[in-house]
Amino acid sequence: MPEQLWRAPMATKPVDATLALPGSKSITNRALLIAALADQPTVLRGALRSRDTDLMVAGLRAVGTTVDDENDEWQVHPAALRGPADVDCGLAGTVARFLVAVGPLASGQVLFDGDPRLRQRPMRPLLDALRQLGADIDDGGRNGFPVTVNGTGVLAGGETVLDASTSSQFVSALLLVAPRAAGAVVVRHVGPSLPSLPHIAMTVAMLRDRGAVIDDSEPDVWRIEPSVLGGGTIAVEPDLSNAAPFLAAALVAGGTVRVVNWPIASTQPGAAIRELLVQMGADVSLHDGVLAVSGHDRIAGLGDVDMRECSELVPTLAVLAALANGPTTMGGIAHMRGHETDRLAAIAHELNALGGDATETPDGLHIVPKPLHGGVFGTYHDHRMATSGALLGLAVPDMFVANVATTAKTMPTFVSLWDALLS
Repeated sequence: MPEQLWRAPMATKPVDATLALPGSKSITNRALLIAALADQPTVLRGALRSRDTDLMVAGLRAVGTTVDDENDEWQVHPAALRGPADVDCGLAGTVARFLVAVGPLASGQVLFDGDPRLRQRPMRPLLDALRQLGADIDDGGRNGFPVTVNGTGVLAGGETVLDASTSSQFVSALLLVAPRAAGAVVVRHVGPSLPSLPHIAMTVAMLRDRGAVIDDSEPDVWRIEPSVLGGGTIAVEPDLSNAAPFLAAALVAGGTVRVVNWPIASTQPGAAIRELLVQMGADVSLHDGVLAVSGHDRIAGLGDVDMRECSELVPTLAVLAALANGPTTMGGIAHMRGHETDRLAAIAHELNALGGDATETPDGLHIVPKPLHGGVFGTYHDHRMATSGALLGLAVPDMFVANVATTAKTMPTFVSLWDALLS
């Protein structure tokens, strides 16, 4: 069956919009897991409802956690984790990696699988690291999904050494379960690079806020003592990476876009969008929790920029780069080949199919602005490809986005919010 096409609306005048965006997927899924491992119930305020978070909720329920998500304030009641259980991880990296790490803490067998593309996403470093800590994991020699964890209810602890160059989620997954280990855990990264360090910092900060004892004073090494995680209330910030295409619309169409409830400080990698948009010619201000971005009559190329700490922003910035007045080279993002799709190849292919000039480099993308024409923007079941196609459609007529519904992975309300942006 061919993918459904959505005509991306073109901007006919400068935008002038104020938006409240849904909560952060990264914070919501970490909060759900921490709450499931706590000693008391937890309330989540502002949690995101999306495919990824629904999968996390379903996975936690499958192993015995009670999650009441019927109202705006979600309630998580921890319980002894147990199998047998089947867990569908969809195409969600946080669900797949975090819940597989939880598997050894359940008493009984837990089978993990997901969408076909999930079977191609990197997993071996995490599986081997968990085995070093005493986990019994059977992946049939595939080094990936489907995975069976034969849980004993206990993770022994000790030192684990891994190369997390392909995903910081490997480290975050180990950190999230380490406080529940029988003994101290040392996580040591030995690879050539470690992408998305802010996501690891987010994990550490959220764990410490619940009472975890973590020493991260040595680069690429984390020491975690057995700790009791407390319950209470966790407030979920808006998703700053999902805000990126809305804010970038001010540069593409001109005008001003405001996002309310923007945090003064955040561990979300998406917070970097503020400075990056300034570099591309926007006026940016933050006052009383409202981030305002105004664009003018030009978009500046970024030149050479290292994006390893905020690769989630690359699809949005690639569209801006294609519409800019000078070239952009984004590096440090080779790990994006292992995301929902090979994002580097996907971005280059889709821009070039519309007349652009995008070239893959060993660790990133080189984009030279050229006049673009309309067509179909493929999304590869990748939510960030879909939002990028919508952004491009503001400036390029006759732009169609394939399967825009894939935005439900992290923002089910994307289309209605995009319409509100232009109304």
